[in-house]
Amino acid sequence: MVLDKQGSGAIAFRLDPASGVPPYQQIVRQVEDALRLGYLSPGDQLPKVKDVVAALAINPNTVLKAYRELEHKGLAAGRPGLGTFVEAGLDVVPLRDLHALRRKLVKWLDEAEAAGLDDESVSALISSARHEMSSSKRMTAS
Repeated sequence: MVLDKQGSGAIAFRLDPASGVPPYQQIVRQVEDALRLGYLSPGDQLPKVKDVVAALAINPNTVLKAYRELEHKGLAAGRPGLGTFVEAGLDVVPLRDLHALRRKLVKWLDEAEAAGLDDESVSALISSARHEMSSSKRMTAS
C-alpha cells in the first residue's frame, strides 16, 4: 500500500491487489496512516467517491464501505452534498522526528535489501522485533 499526498492537499489512494487485504481496508488504513503522519487533519476533505472510483477503477460501494468504516471509527463524517470530511485526528509524530526516523529507516531498509531480505522477510523481522520488544516491556513492568 502506498499513500500519495497530492499537490492540491488531497491524498491519492493506491491499492495493492497482491496484498490480500480487501480494497476498502486498504483505503481505511491509508487514511489512518495519513492522519498519523500529519498529511490529513480534522476539517480536511477526503477524495470524493466518484474521483476514487475513477482513479482506482473500483466499485463505488467499496469506497462507500471504507468511508462508512471511517465514520464508525469516528475519524470522518459525511456531509450531504459536500463530501466526506476528517472529523478527528490520531497521534502525530512531530515532523522533525518523523524525518529523522524516516532517514534511519530508509538506511536500514537499504541494508536489509543488501543482505537479501525481500518485503515479506522485512515484515516478518519487524513483527518479530516488535513482539520481542512488547514482551520485554511486559516482563519489566511486572
